Amino acid sequence: MPAGAWVDRWDRRRILIAAEVVRCLALAALAAAVLTGRVALWQIVAVAVVTGAADSFFGPARAAAIRGVVAPGQLPEAYAQEEARGHAAALAGPPLGGFLFGLGRALPFAVDALSYLVSLVCVVRARVPRRPAGAAERRESGMRADVMEAAGWLWRHRGLRAGLAFALVANLVANALLLPVIVMVEARGGDAAATGVVLAGLGLGGLLGATLSARIGRLLPPGRLMPAVVGFFALAVCATALPFGPYWPVVPLFLAMVAAPALNVVLRVLLARLVPDAMTGRVVSVFTVATMGLTPVGPLLGGLLAQYVGGAGALVAVGGLLAACCVVASISPALRGLHVPAAAATGSAPSAVPVLAELGREPVGER
Repeated sequence: MPAGAWVDRWDRRRILIAAEVVRCLALAALAAAVLTGRVALWQIVAVAVVTGAADSFFGPARAAAIRGVVAPGQLPEAYAQEEARGHAAALAGPPLGGFLFGLGRALPFAVDALSYLVSLVCVVRARVPRRPAGAAERRESGMRADVMEAAGWLWRHRGLRAGLAFALVANLVANALLLPVIVMVEARGGDAAATGVVLAGLGLGGLLGATLSARIGRLLPPGRLMPAVVGFFALAVCATALPFGPYWPVVPLFLAMVAAPALNVVLRVLLARLVPDAMTGRVVSVFTVATMGLTPVGPLLGGLLAQYVGGAGALVAVGGLLAACCVVASISPALRGLHVPAAAATGSAPSAVPVLAELGREPVGER
């Protein structure tokens, strides 16, 4: 959250550049240490901490940059492209890393450093808006006051609170799936190849869903799309437990991930069009902390359930919990009232004044 406050105070273009320089140098140093055979565990941990800290700055600054570069009417397509790129990278990254590691232990880290260098060049060439309005005045206020201002802005809207609570539980449950799926596939006689095929279904479904996300997102307003998509995901998770062999889970998991990216795209558009530009960094940071707060508990929950009730039983329990949350969310008036406001005709980013007027008329929410 402090990073988000600094993003709203400092030059956002310089933040993006600095983050990429730090990550590039950190990975290059790790590659050099591995290449010379002098790498230690503490160095790997230090690089992970440094790159993670840089990412906490890069994420909010990038979110602010996208809304400053892309016209409001093109935001759905832009975020759909973002989803597609993210899923493609997540799908290709692990096997690429394994292949590079087989060629040389230092090679994956050197290529990773090179990727940040490419990103740095792209950021330098992009016309990223620098400082939001009122940045100079915020430098005189305290960090805590800046963060509390964004948190209070979110708290005053019932739809946002409902969306945060729903996303908190949904992220917890979604991150509890991996271990039960692996346990179930192995219990049904599947080998490592079967497990890989099943997990690849998640990535392929997400990639296909990302290409369709803009179209799917236009079918329903966000407040109705959230429980619909998550409810479909819950049913698909329960369907993985059907006794159809070790390869069966790839079918429901693939279908579940086709719908999931649409929710991300719609909610990013909602956030970009409603949040004042001067508060984007802080709001993005607060949302990230709030919605991902219980995510690390997910694997622990999935592992415990798989140990005591088996992989299939754990997936049914996880899917049932997610379905129950959808039922509660679907009867929330604040959540049902969420909608994406129309894009401004001028093609520029929305200012704080019309945003606050829009929020005053109807509660809104964001995952």
